[in-house]
Amino acid sequence: MKFIDEAIITVQSGDGGRGCVSFRREKFIPQGGPDGGDGGKGGDVIVEAVSQKRTLYFFRYRKDFKAKKGASGQGKRKAGKYGDDLVIHIPPGTVISDADTGQIIKDFTKPEKYIIARGGRGGRGNARFKTSTNRTPRFAQPGESGEILKLKLELKFLADVGIIGLPNAGKSTLISAISSAHPKTGSYPFTTLVPNLGVVNTDWGEPFVVADIPGLIEGAHKGAGLGIRFLRHIERTRILVHLIDLSSIDPADPLKSYKIVNKELEMYSRELAQKPQLVVLNKLDMPGAENAADLFQASASASDMEVILISALTVEGIDNLKSKIVQFLDTLDE
Repeated sequence: MKFIDEAIITVQSGDGGRGCVSFRREKFIPQGGPDGGDGGKGGDVIVEAVSQKRTLYFFRYRKDFKAKKGASGQGKRKAGKYGDDLVIHIPPGTVISDADTGQIIKDFTKPEKYIIARGGRGGRGNARFKTSTNRTPRFAQPGESGEILKLKLELKFLADVGIIGLPNAGKSTLISAISSAHPKTGSYPFTTLVPNLGVVNTDWGEPFVVADIPGLIEGAHKGAGLGIRFLRHIERTRILVHLIDLSSIDPADPLKSYKIVNKELEMYSRELAQKPQLVVLNKLDMPGAENAADLFQASASASDMEVILISALTVEGIDNLKSKIVQFLDTLDE
């Protein structure tokens, strides 16, 4: 499943500057020749995909983009200054198409730059038109107009953050607590049949996209439960939030559920097993949760695993979790 974020914008490259009509005015040269310079080229509109951008949120507030026009030519054959280019930053994974025809112009699958609209050429000054039969041309060219394009931006990508864990760990409740998504929840296994996606806005940086990935059981790498569907989804997320239900922790083996999930990741793909994880213990509001958290943390201490405690239901610890996620993503972007 892909998260699709869309925006419609209008871009306009800069017009070329006018050519200049000018003649030399020098003492003792009564019939100075033409010396009008060329106009400057208009600025290009350049779209650049950068990893620091993760959503098209910025385009909710700005829809029109225009590059600078080129300056007009001057006398003494001085060319006009080129117009400044305009660079628009977008996240990788953005597909740009013509908003009217639907024709794809560019699919940004990785960080790169692309000139989406080229600036108009500057007009030639009258010095360019001097010939043996026309020694005093009194005309120059206007600059070419820039391009105006109405573009559709469509972001197609899986979430930055995948929330994983056994069924009923509270993944859907967590995504409701940190984003505007409101997935269906219930007190039975496999409430979530497909990933639910939400955009998380914070006061600390760029918004990020989170998905609650369907739960899995032992044998998922062979197709048990939601099996391969689950594992294929998380394969393309950037980091994982490993959510563990405190009320289901076994005192005899506090890391049991953690080990089950990670074993399935490793059996499916070593690369998937090495994906960065934040371990989050959920349902801190339940009776006995603090004791269960102590047992888990004591068992995990040897591995230097950082553990975050939350209650998705009461939103206790949610701000701390969002801050940690933003820090994690920013570290990956460096």
